[in-house]
Amino acid sequence: MTERTWSVYLSGEIHSDWRQRVESGVREAGLPVSFSAPVTDHAASDDAGTGTLGEEGEAFWRDHKGAGVNAIRTQTLIRAADLVVVRFGDKYRQWNAAFDAGYAAALGKPTITLHEADLDHALKEVDRAAQATARTAEQVVDVLRYVISGRLPAR
Repeated sequence: MTERTWSVYLSGEIHSDWRQRVESGVREAGLPVSFSAPVTDHAASDDAGTGTLGEEGEAFWRDHKGAGVNAIRTQTLIRAADLVVVRFGDKYRQWNAAFDAGYAAALGKPTITLHEADLDHALKEVDRAAQATARTAEQVVDVLRYVISGRLPAR
C-alpha cells in the first residue's frame, strides 16, 4: 500500500520563519506532507494585479486587482489542501489570514490556527472554527505527526 501524501496549505503572516520551522520539523519527523502557500514576497503580492493587468491610478483599484489575482492562487490551493494552517503574527493585522481561515472553514477544511496567547480574544471566533490552536510552529508539527501517523511527540 502506498503511503498517502498530505497537502498542507500554510496561510498567514509572512515576516517570520514559522513556515520554514514547520516544513523542517515535518521533514525531520519523516511525514508525507507537501506544502503550498500564498506568494510570500510582500512587494510581489501587492503588485500582483498591476504587474499582470496594468497600472491603476487609485490605490483602491490597485489593491482590488491584486486581491483578485492573488485569490486565484489562494482559493485554488486551499481547495486542494487536506489541511490548512493559519498563522497570525503581531506585527501586522492579517485580515487576509482571517479570510483564509473563514474560507477553509466554509469548505470544511480542517484548520490549525497558530498565534500567541495575547491574540486569543481577538481570534476567538476563528479559533472556535479551527480544530486546533497552536502557540508554536513545533506544536503544529506535533499535531501533524499525530494526525498523520498516530504518534505523539517523544517527551
